[in-house]
Amino acid sequence: MGDEAINGDLDVYVEIQTASMPWAPSPSPSVWRKRLHRVGPAESGQVTSIVRYDAESKFPVHEHPDGEEILVLDGVFSDDRGDWPTGTYLLNPEGYRHAPSSREGCILFVKLRQFPGLDRQQVAIDTAAVPWQPSGTDGIDVKPLYSQSGYADSMALERWPANVRLARRDYRDGAELFVIEGGFRDEHGEHGAGTWMRYPAGASHTPRTADACTIYIKRGGHRYLNCG
Repeated sequence: MGDEAINGDLDVYVEIQTASMPWAPSPSPSVWRKRLHRVGPAESGQVTSIVRYDAESKFPVHEHPDGEEILVLDGVFSDDRGDWPTGTYLLNPEGYRHAPSSREGCILFVKLRQFPGLDRQQVAIDTAAVPWQPSGTDGIDVKPLYSQSGYADSMALERWPANVRLARRDYRDGAELFVIEGGFRDEHGEHGAGTWMRYPAGASHTPRTADACTIYIKRGGHRYLNCG
């Protein structure tokens, strides 16, 4: 696909049902990916992907200009700092260097080159061990993942209760959502597990649930994205 952008227009709503996408090869023969967004060179641009490591797979040591974000969706991901089981959230700041691998195989939600700033904190959270916190709104519970003074982006897990119509949610600076479990409905339709959505700046929606759902949500990250 060369350097052609993938979903590079930040002014439009994007939705991808990732479960129906085919896996595509990466530079490592045992690592596969589904690219949801990319702007820039094919192997060194900004990118958001679902990544699969086969069992006993390894990736050569490499650096991460402008940082890296990982949410372990299944299995155990490993690198120089340790073994990271399902539910682990990692934010590796600009310039981080590692040689990732997986003994048993794993599936990851990954963002690359979207976190500029040499003073960003390095984060490692076992979200399975962190209690949910009430948000005080519509029965929503949250697990904060990252926010830092001086940076516009913030990331969290949210758990939406079953059988509710949430108050309108406004995304002044845009937002990205990834459905981890369950699903919801809004003005754009049904969004089941594995759905990735990017709402442009100024967008809003009114979600409704039948069953409970868990989502990853990133706010304010558009500021650090290039346009295709």
